[in-house]
Amino acid sequence: MAARGDVIVVGGAGAVGSMFVDLLRDDGRSVTVLDRTRGSDLIGDVSCPDGPILDALAQAELIVLAVAEQTALAALPTLTRAARADTLIVDTLSVKSRIAVAVEESDRTGEFLGLNPMFRPSLGPRGRAVVAVPYVDGPLGREFLDEVRSWGASTPVMDPDRHDRLAAATQALTHAAVLAFGLALAELDVAPDLMADVGPPPHRTLSALLARIVEGEPEVYWDVQSGNPYAAAARKALSAAAASVEVATGNFDSFSNLVASAGGALGNRSEDLNDLCRTLFEDISSREAKHAPD
Repeated sequence: MAARGDVIVVGGAGAVGSMFVDLLRDDGRSVTVLDRTRGSDLIGDVSCPDGPILDALAQAELIVLAVAEQTALAALPTLTRAARADTLIVDTLSVKSRIAVAVEESDRTGEFLGLNPMFRPSLGPRGRAVVAVPYVDGPLGREFLDEVRSWGASTPVMDPDRHDRLAAATQALTHAAVLAFGLALAELDVAPDLMADVGPPPHRTLSALLARIVEGEPEVYWDVQSGNPYAAAARKALSAAAASVEVATGNFDSFSNLVASAGGALGNRSEDLNDLCRTLFEDISSREAKHAPD
């Protein structure tokens, strides 16, 4: 059973949960993993808890919900009932709108902080962003963000609506574009081995992004597409943009204007991003040369 001052990571056996478990333990925290998976410190369902789970939740000073949205929403009544008012609750959902409303409508009076690590957990937080959405702000949440920053992450703070708009542009749109690339590639029916042998760096890069999604967890990407209230608009914009490319190919001036319009999305970051792209392509070439047959 967790002692006062301990941390409970709900879903601590999953990828995101395991990352938080490791980081918090490295900080010297005593962490209890609550999961349905065999071998967890506490085995059970946080939305339908038994006595030991309720006792552990009541004694923890930090509860991290590293679970899917449906599970997090279902767990709110339990947390409202079991967690102390001076316990910080943190979720790691990729969509914040619904959980924000649910927290507001609950009887929970203690602090509640939303986090969204904008990277796959295996990469780790150093040099990456963990977006923070304080539903119920306070000193505990701000102190925990200091801890997250000590892991090397940046922690931009925003409200739920701004978060979901940002996630739609940076995650839902990006994933949809890469998946559309894969579907179109399959439709063209060109041998994958041949494309791998002769494809230029942009093709290799998009193919690598596609492979990363395909080798990942479909539920993660489905959550982004189905749960974000702005994801449908992002996909609609992608479809319209593809149609615009088709129209613009009939006239050089139109195509030049289209390229300029697309570049407008980069603001004043175009030069820096072009340098980044050059570095990526050089890394790809170096890696391929290293693995080329003698």
